[in-house]
Amino acid sequence: MTGYYVSYAAVAALGVVVLLFGVGTFAAWRALRPHRPTREKLEIYECGIDPIGESWKQPNVRYYIFAFLFVIFDVEAIFLFPWAVVYEGLGLFAVVEMILFVAILLLGLVYAWGKRVLDWV
Repeated sequence: MTGYYVSYAAVAALGVVVLLFGVGTFAAWRALRPHRPTREKLEIYECGIDPIGESWKQPNVRYYIFAFLFVIFDVEAIFLFPWAVVYEGLGLFAVVEMILFVAILLLGLVYAWGKRVLDWV
């Protein structure tokens, strides 16, 4: 076998090891866990208070939008950090590009604020 195919064999072997480790872990967990369901264990739990009404309720979509905005601005921080590390060697074009990037995100934040997405009440 040439070196080209040996590289693929190594990747395939690693994939098999990872797959076996994952399946083995779940199989061991299933075999070793205590499984004694009772009526009390299967009952809905609400912070120590007896449950009232149904167990499934539709969550407000604002929670998802708020989480989505958090992810967007968290990703912004991930993009800004490497840029700040190599800032001196980038030049004016990269500075203008980053200003545009931040401005677009700021525009999105202003839009979300205007739509009152950030209000919890």
